[in-house]
Amino acid sequence: MKTVHFLVAFVLLASASPLAFSSDPGPLQDFCVAINNTGNGVFVNGKFCKDPRLVTADDFVFQGLNIPRPVNDPVGTTLTLINVDQLPGLNTLSVALTRIDFAPNGGENPPHLHPRASEIFLATEGRFLVGFVTSFPDYKLFSKVLNKGDIFVFPQGLIHFQVNLGKTNAVGFAFFESQNPGIIRVADAVFGSNPPINPFILARAFQLDPNVVKDLQAKFGNNN
Repeated sequence: MKTVHFLVAFVLLASASPLAFSSDPGPLQDFCVAINNTGNGVFVNGKFCKDPRLVTADDFVFQGLNIPRPVNDPVGTTLTLINVDQLPGLNTLSVALTRIDFAPNGGENPPHLHPRASEIFLATEGRFLVGFVTSFPDYKLFSKVLNKGDIFVFPQGLIHFQVNLGKTNAVGFAFFESQNPGIIRVADAVFGSNPPINPFILARAFQLDPNVVKDLQAKFGNNN
């Protein structure tokens, strides 16, 4: 009986530990530079580790985030994600970032969520309207206008957005507490799934005509 009580207490303490709430497991070494060569590495956190004796400073560097990106997306943004795939030295360090270039006059990073990380958004050029919506049952919107140098925090897993309010291009940086935060764009996921969700299900859910849903599925399906 004492053993049972001990196990229950251990589980409760483990659940209350701050480590239980971290997005990525903590590393057990100074670094684990990611490598795709499975013959010369050890599998850790989704990537193999490069032999530490072969690691160089270049494994921890990514250059060029100061260069503007062309904006060709229909919603008016270009995302330049820097995660473990672009910067191998990020592996196991629980961080990633994205440069977001916004087109003028309403270019937006449309409603989306990150399933594995909270986000800090930094406005570096331009003026933005940003916000997030809480979960059921309140669905409360928290929004704010940001100017250059302002930051805003988006909690993990909540739908959020950023919109350029200016008449010129704008730039923001998003920082994540995971080397692979993931992104789910709401409209793309709902109307662009593969295979498509039955349009009559979405018509009832969104209170739309089924033909409107089919048009949206055709549009977002082509985007994917």
